[in-house]
Amino acid sequence: MAGNNHGHTPAAWTGVTIAFIGFCVSGAFVVLANPVGFWAGMVVVALGGVVGMAMRAAGLGQTPKRQPQVQRAQPQAQTQQ
Repeated sequence: MAGNNHGHTPAAWTGVTIAFIGFCVSGAFVVLANPVGFWAGMVVVALGGVVGMAMRAAGLGQTPKRQPQVQRAQPQAQTQQ
């Protein structure tokens, strides 16, 4: 699976790293029983997704591979005899 270069881009690494930090922050505040800190960490998790998508839109992500378009045969108009 590593041969297809899936996720090896600056956008993917940055988005996942930010989301992982937010996950760790949320987990720490769950243990501390602090709901405000938990939700702050969840905001950081969501921010990771937004940053990753923004970086992808800026050209730092993997370009989508286009599938070749299949030419479909056009139906022949039937003539009445």
